[in-house]
Amino acid sequence: MSATQFSVNPRWRVLLADLGIGSLSLLKRAKLPQDLFVREKASLTSAEYFRLWEALVEEAGDPLLPLRMGEAISTEVFDPPIFAAMCSPNLIVALKRIAKYKPLICPMRLHIEETTQSTRLAFEWLDKTVPPPAPLIAMELVFFVQLARLGTRYRVCPLEVRAPLRLNPADAYTAWFGVRVKPSEQSAISFRKDDALRPFLTANEPMWSYFEPTLQRNLDALKHEASMVERVHASLLELIPSGLASMDAVARKLGMSHRTLQRNLSQEGTRFQTVLASTRTKLAMHYLKSSPLSSAEIAFLLGFDDPNSFFRAFRTWTGATPEQVRATSQTNA
Repeated sequence: MSATQFSVNPRWRVLLADLGIGSLSLLKRAKLPQDLFVREKASLTSAEYFRLWEALVEEAGDPLLPLRMGEAISTEVFDPPIFAAMCSPNLIVALKRIAKYKPLICPMRLHIEETTQSTRLAFEWLDKTVPPPAPLIAMELVFFVQLARLGTRYRVCPLEVRAPLRLNPADAYTAWFGVRVKPSEQSAISFRKDDALRPFLTANEPMWSYFEPTLQRNLDALKHEASMVERVHASLLELIPSGLASMDAVARKLGMSHRTLQRNLSQEGTRFQTVLASTRTKLAMHYLKSSPLSSAEIAFLLGFDDPNSFFRAFRTWTGATPEQVRATSQTNA
């Protein structure tokens, strides 16, 4: 299950102070509540989370901000899931623990692949309708390398770093990572196996045992607090690109029967097909406005058998053709 709200750590204020950025001016620029960082239980949607990062970059006016933030990271500014992961015996265990609880703090899922030679961490952004800000992608890449360095107190250099965009200035990122960032559709980092198994000097299993039950309760609470429509929408964002947009597929992902899913949606005054159409509309609008994909390619990504079916459905959803939406977005750009 994907969260729709992500908790805001009050420790943001510590990080901002270290970076010399005023929290009030940042929140004003992001059009977020001025008391966000002092609330007991503050949370943001994906769009608000991305807006906060965009404002942070604008406020800093520094292309090297992700690297500055990486250097400023310390245990004092960690979210509880990250702090708890620092208690792990090594990077592999830490990555697995972070992957489980990442939805508490960020609209992203982590995929871990292990081989005899390396450990690979790949990023998947949960909301496919809103592209994440480039500096946030850079910061996530920087963070996981810094995590390895903080835990081991050793300058771990990844085997490979990949990103769907150019990180500028490139020389500065190459020097920081120790390798050149390669272009790729998906952000990912690969670590040497011996580095991934290098002991964390911060290891503290009793502390992890203390944190873990609370983190699990928070994760369970997110699942129960989200409406069924939100849960179905989040599931569809992940399933549609893989061609598995059926009600049965969503029910399996949510761990319930077809009939239970249908009943829960009915109790919220809607149907599965309505949520599916809404999700497809948002994805289609995103692709048309922010990608060069053709209508035929978009139809395929949205799970339609042929472009004509997508064309008819899109007109029903929006009252316009895909070409009209794309032309309008290019005119307003």
